[in-house]
Amino acid sequence: MAQLHIEQWGDGDRTAVLVHGITADTNSWWRTAPELVRRGYRVVAVDLPGHGRSPRWDAYGLDTMTDAIAEALPERPDLALGHSLGALLLAGALDRLRPRRVVHVDPAWAAPPDEATAKAMTDALRVQKDWSEERIQASLARWEPRAREHKSTALRRWDPATLDAFDGFGGYDPPAPQVPSLIVLADPSHNVPPPWARKLSERGFTVRTVPDTGHVVHNEDFAGFWAVLEEWL
Repeated sequence: MAQLHIEQWGDGDRTAVLVHGITADTNSWWRTAPELVRRGYRVVAVDLPGHGRSPRWDAYGLDTMTDAIAEALPERPDLALGHSLGALLLAGALDRLRPRRVVHVDPAWAAPPDEATAKAMTDALRVQKDWSEERIQASLARWEPRAREHKSTALRRWDPATLDAFDGFGGYDPPAPQVPSLIVLADPSHNVPPPWARKLSERGFTVRTVPDTGHVVHNEDFAGFWAVLEEWL
């Protein structure tokens, strides 16, 4: 298996590992990584298979993608943070990475209610491959210009076949966390609806919502996202 592409920032005494979501790449962390560096972290981010500068595969599966990030990232980081698909894969790799603290940003844990909805969701993502600059501007108007530029680059590099990894996905219900674990949700979150968020809180997760944000919370309202993360750290 070819190695995944890694980006690094800083040389702090503590290590943070970051895992982006579907259609994105390591540039998703263009604001998060420098802030973590300022807090004394060495930051290591991975491009998922079929994303960014990582290799394309003949076929994609959640298990094989999880194995790939577990092999690519350093073990025992002080902080592990994943968004969306990245949070789903990170959850599956925790027993191998063994981080000291974990953050899941609007994690892709909920299963679609039916096959029609699942197809509509993947179709909505698949068409992003052909988004024009004008469509990116219109669809992501709340994002900063640099974030939209990174989105455009990430879409050009993205292999839409990665969506096949979700075929038959039945959802993921995480066990009680073994280390301090934060879930940062969009508002509203379709991945972790309020009733489930309450159950996860009772299970031992710290659950926080960044008001009036879409799925990519750290691009919708970075100040709000960082305030939640910084307070918890």
